[in-house]
Amino acid sequence: MSSGDSTTTSRGLYRFAVAVSCCTILLLMAGAMVTSNDAADSVPDWPLAYGKLIPPLVGGIRFEYAHRVVAGTVAILTLILAIWLTFGKVKPLAKKLGWLALALVLAQAGLGALRVEEIHPMLSATAHATLAQIFFITVVGLSLYLSPWWQRDLPELRDTGSPRLRSIAIWTTLAILAQLILGAAFRHGAFGIDPHLVGAGVVTIMVVWVGRASKKRFRENGDLRRATIFLHSFFGLQILLGFAAWWAVAVLARDSSQPTTLYATLTVAHVLGGALTLAASVIFTLTCVRLISSAARVVGAQAGHHAREAEALR
Repeated sequence: MSSGDSTTTSRGLYRFAVAVSCCTILLLMAGAMVTSNDAADSVPDWPLAYGKLIPPLVGGIRFEYAHRVVAGTVAILTLILAIWLTFGKVKPLAKKLGWLALALVLAQAGLGALRVEEIHPMLSATAHATLAQIFFITVVGLSLYLSPWWQRDLPELRDTGSPRLRSIAIWTTLAILAQLILGAAFRHGAFGIDPHLVGAGVVTIMVVWVGRASKKRFRENGDLRRATIFLHSFFGLQILLGFAAWWAVAVLARDSSQPTTLYATLTVAHVLGGALTLAASVIFTLTCVRLISSAARVVGAQAGHHAREAEALR
């Protein structure tokens, strides 16, 4: 195969991975619609629905069945991606990430089955929502890893600040993931909203901190500047959606015995905003990993420089 063919194949894999990521956004939305419309117990069996492949699409069954259809589609696409990566000209890490994504989506299906069977419903539902976010950032990270940008020769940056920007970015991503877990636990009735509100404060501090550090240390780097804008834009939108979702829970849910269209729209948008903020943080973190020298490389380079200076003085 010629180098041109190899490049084409790599670009095709990249585009397909991006498509899987976009379909996963639809899956997250479909799952959030189930919870926001109180449809989680609409179908009592799995994998069939009322013993049928296609049940009567009435009431909450519509949301639950749509969620299953989208989940099945994403699982098939992920299988295709994993197989394509296995036989494609990609680095071993990409192949491993492809099969990891498939394992995650299958585990996700298993947790969904546990929720349907009402086995520890709050725990299984929270775990189901959490694993969905982990699967999402896995395919997003894989997409970035397969991108033409990642494969280009890029200048290596030195981070002289403390703590390292890479470390702050990793902790920011973990804080956002933890916040999404708290939000999922609240939505599924594990506890009240207070832990989620505290988590929002922690995430705000981390996002502001990592953005300021990036702008201060690497203002001239276009890739990091764009990644910072991307993260801050989604986080700002998520804050607004958080207030809207709080109003929906505190006012709309109180005034109506059934979920309204506005309530479902605002709460689902908040869930999606959280997922996209997490994805933006993952992209920012991976951008730091790709561009900024690790602490070990910096120390090694400094040690080599000092050794050469000592040798020159002898």
